Amino acid sequence: MVAEDWEAYSAYERLERGRKAKAAKGGYVGYGSPAFGQQSINGKLVDNPQERQVIELIRRHHKSGKSLQQIANWLNEHGYCTKRGQQWKRISVKRVLDRFYGKTPRVSGMSKNRT
Repeated sequence: MVAEDWEAYSAYERLERGRKAKAAKGGYVGYGSPAFGQQSINGKLVDNPQERQVIELIRRHHKSGKSLQQIANWLNEHGYCTKRGQQWKRISVKRVLDRFYGKTPRVSGMSKNRT
């Protein structure tokens, strides 16, 4: 049984190293849906133009001083949906802004290189 556990652990480690290497090169490693504003095409993350427009709206409203909840309400009132077709909530808006301003790493366990 110990040998089986070791084999599973080794496979896990190999897969995890491969995912991290692919993410470091800009590839999509498949941890759920790509971030809002991106989509996966043939294993590569590329910009989603429609979602990028929504991100720009969120950024402009945030810069004008609106709260996260006010931005979510505005998006919902104007018919915008999240990537999964849900209504916007303030936490969804916060996550988009955090990614936009570089406060959230794309893959857990990976740190950003700061220069």
